[in-house]
Parts: sequence; C-alpha cells; structure tokens
Amino acid sequence: MSIHKSEIVKILKSKGLRVTPQRFAVYANLRSRGDHPTAEQILTDLNKNTPTSSQATVYSALQTLREVNLIREVLLQEGVSRYDANVTPHHHFRCRQCEKIEDIDWDAFQSINLNSLRPGLTVDSYEITVQGLCEKCQ
Repeated sequence: MSIHKSEIVKILKSKGLRVTPQRFAVYANLRSRGDHPTAEQILTDLNKNTPTSSQATVYSALQTLREVNLIREVLLQEGVSRYDANVTPHHHFRCRQCEKIEDIDWDAFQSINLNSLRPGLTVDSYEITVQGLCEKCQ
C-alpha cells in the first residue's frame, strides 16, 4: 500500500492538521502496512534507524489521526489497541494462535438485518470479527 509523500501531506492538510514530522511518520507508517500494529509496534518501527520518537508522541499522533477519521482503532483483544489506516468499511479475521489480523472485504458476508434487534436499540455501525486459525497456524 505505497503512497507518495506529497499525497500524505495533502491528506493531513485536507483534515485541517498541521503536518508535523511525528504525525507524518505515524500516518505514513500505518499506510505502508496491513498488519494492524499496536502503538508500541509503530514506535519500534519508527525508531528502528534513528530513535527520535517517544511513546507519548506516537500516542498523541494516533489520537489526533483517529479523531479526524484518518485511522481506526481496532479492538479485537481485551486491553490491546491496534490501529488501521484502512477506514473504509470492512471486517476482520484474527488468528487465535499467532494473533495475526487481516482485513475481510465488507461484501464477504450477506447483509445483516439490523431490524431484527430488540426494540430500543439504535445501531450506529457494526463490524464482524471472525476468529480461527490462519494458514500458517493450521
């Protein structure tokens, strides 16, 4: 999922954000990967060659990017926040052994009849999480 630097700058500016080196680096990192990393994994990746980012800076950038809907926080395990730059509607598969997470196309499932929920519930959105074993763990 390669994206040119100027496109990242354009996207950040379109959301009214200042293009700080930290926001740029965090967003570029997320756009370049499909593994739904934790904040700690992003920090490790960013500091691989030159340690310049702090944990607080990465968390702040993630929060800002999430608030303007450039990324999503994915909660598939208790107490573990993962992040995804794919903000289009989609579902997830989580391997219960290696904990790999991958996207599933929105149209992979028949639509869900939300009218069959009990009266009084108002649904804003939904997402299906499928759990099992990936090819490597079978």
